[in-house]
Amino acid sequence: MRENVTAKAPTTVVFDIGNVLLRWDPRNLYRKVFSDEAEMEWFLSTVCTNQWNLEQDRGRDWEEAVALLVTDFPDHHTAIRAYHDRWEETVAGVFEDNVAVLGHLRDAGVPNYCITNFSSPKLGLSKKRYPFLASFDGIIVSGDEQLLKPEPAIYHLLLSRYGLQAEDCIFIDDSKANVEGAKAVGMHAIHFVESVDLAVELRQHGFPV
Repeated sequence: MRENVTAKAPTTVVFDIGNVLLRWDPRNLYRKVFSDEAEMEWFLSTVCTNQWNLEQDRGRDWEEAVALLVTDFPDHHTAIRAYHDRWEETVAGVFEDNVAVLGHLRDAGVPNYCITNFSSPKLGLSKKRYPFLASFDGIIVSGDEQLLKPEPAIYHLLLSRYGLQAEDCIFIDDSKANVEGAKAVGMHAIHFVESVDLAVELRQHGFPV
């Protein structure tokens, strides 16, 4: 899952949050809302879709987003509203091993940053519940910047805002497209999935974990 090692080893680790550090999936909530799995999947593919949610990650107001869907799907207003009001239930804890890796990096003094597609208000809730999210050396939040991964601008913003060089950074994301976006601007990158041992991957790049 690791890209070919370039001549210069990275010195800085850049994390994604959702499904790298936090276990996020709207199904964590909607299995409580719907008793029928097929109905839940229809709802998430037709009503509260990934594309709809991504616009909140881009910065759209949640009340506006809910109102738009309720207009189109009035019979589903309670389930639609739950996405906003019960958002914290979409998070089913953390990837313990990856959070431990982040802690080891911090203890070793390794610069650690974050680029995340995340609604700013929802990230605020998450920081209260998971304080380690508030301790990056720097963070780029899509909802604050109106930029989304894998748009090149969001990676360049991290680099320019914090005075980083792309070749010094290794980016970790669960989305293949976002990983390719990081590589396109010159970063090293790791595509994280459940079968990947992040500590092993980072050790292969020379990090003390």
